[in-house]
Amino acid sequence: MTLLTALIAALVCSVLWYVSERSRRLKVGTLALFYWGAALMWLVDACVEYAQAGEGFFRPSAGDMLNDAFLGLCAVTLGALIWFVYVLVTDPDHTVRDVLKGRKA
Repeated sequence: MTLLTALIAALVCSVLWYVSERSRRLKVGTLALFYWGAALMWLVDACVEYAQAGEGFFRPSAGDMLNDAFLGLCAVTLGALIWFVYVLVTDPDHTVRDVLKGRKA
């Protein structure tokens, strides 16, 4: 579930980055790279786990699937939070700067 969650997030961010100029300006590509990195990490983890567990890898318990889904959602949320702070710090549209200077955004 962690791999699936990361792949879905990576694909969504990649498509958004590709089709929208505003998304490119807001550095959604950076967020997509976060998620692609997480997906690659979990792909390696799945390969190692399959090598160890064999056929049992394809029959996880419901509790394991729920834990993996929760971990995947937490990782996606943390990646989005880190990206949000990055966008606030870099301020690509100068929105924060304008608000701090008292101009209307």
